[in-house]
Amino acid sequence: MLTRLIPLLVLCGALNVLGQDAPTPATYTFGLEHVAFHGRITGVVDGDTINVLIQAKQPISVHQQIRVRIAFIDAPEKGQAFGQRAKQAMSELVFGKDAKIRPQTIDRYGRVVARVLVDNQDAGLELLKQGLCWVYEKYIPQATIDVEASYRAAQAVAQSDKLGLWQDPDPVPPWEWRKEKPAMPQSQSS
Repeated sequence: MLTRLIPLLVLCGALNVLGQDAPTPATYTFGLEHVAFHGRITGVVDGDTINVLIQAKQPISVHQQIRVRIAFIDAPEKGQAFGQRAKQAMSELVFGKDAKIRPQTIDRYGRVVARVLVDNQDAGLELLKQGLCWVYEKYIPQATIDVEASYRAAQAVAQSDKLGLWQDPDPVPPWEWRKEKPAMPQSQSS
């Protein structure tokens, strides 16, 4: 499966670069929560986006760097309150570590949207527990029932305990914050 996924990711990335003036491509749903691949986290872009170096064993070994958007959460943007804390927390959770990537979709920017498991911990769930992101309401219905329940429960506990961004009396979800900001170049948006 990994040998098929890598060319798909490369193709999507190339189409994304070549098709800058094209209409926004659709998001592709894999629906393959049980299919996973492994990689090393080489960078943390923000609280919900990371860079992963994967290695495919084909006739020759191929290393591929991909950008992964953490599924089912939305962390504050860099310029938003708690944005830097969310990035730092994600860095502490995953940077330089080996991870299991469980793809969900490929988004309109060509990123793999996936659950990321490091040391048997779900990175998105851990960030929710720290109160440094939101359950992404638009996409959480695509998660398994167990994942959705655990994510919602983690957010509820963080909110009731006023952890992280829940200390703010009126925290603004990133999807609302982005609507009010001028359009950013694609490489900077979450």
